[in-house]
Amino acid sequence: MTAHQLPAAVVVVVPARNEEESLPDCLAALELAGRALAAAYPTVDLMVTVVLDGCTDSSESVMREHPFARSLEVDFASVGPARRAGIADALARVERPAGQVWVANTDADTVVPRHWLAEQCRLAAQGVQLVLGTVVPDPSGLGIERDRAWHAAHPLEHGHDYIHGANLGFRADGYQRAGGFAALDVHEDVDLVNRLKALGVTWSAVDTIRATTSARTMGRTPGGFAGYLRELPP
Repeated sequence: MTAHQLPAAVVVVVPARNEEESLPDCLAALELAGRALAAAYPTVDLMVTVVLDGCTDSSESVMREHPFARSLEVDFASVGPARRAGIADALARVERPAGQVWVANTDADTVVPRHWLAEQCRLAAQGVQLVLGTVVPDPSGLGIERDRAWHAAHPLEHGHDYIHGANLGFRADGYQRAGGFAALDVHEDVDLVNRLKALGVTWSAVDTIRATTSARTMGRTPGGFAGYLRELPP
């Protein structure tokens, strides 16, 4: 894919570990985003893969209720390897050159906006190879004081310096050149983005595709977003 050319295909990869409660909302939002993509860019193919990573709950049953998405079962109990496996599987199945494929990443406890995929494709067509989106915690689960503290510390604007695996997109050829997601339990997103930037890819940090994520303070990993929220003043 060259500058000013739409991706031929978009693959969405969502790692999930025991997310039966949040997965339905995540998938419903992705289905709406897929419809908006088809309306805006009908020539772009879409594949959604949910990586069920060592799930012992009913996440697999949730997947059967959303046939537009496919599942991949792994047992890493680690987000870096799960994202890596999901992308590798999707790229093998989409049967397009990596330079023509856009990879959109989110999390199973996250709800993306309806225009999430269409906007990333619009940016890709302008020559952007890496898109960094914003994420806000669900205020209904955060509490008034923690919500205020979070927003006070996180101004949301174009050109921000945040990196969230729950709202991250990039061209597949750059991803492959950078070596893919590393086998990290946390901050795998920051690690990858730093390597992509080191390659000199064209990137944009935007607040136009703001996603909402769970405000839980006990996450699936020792650190990460949940741990950060836990440290905010109550």
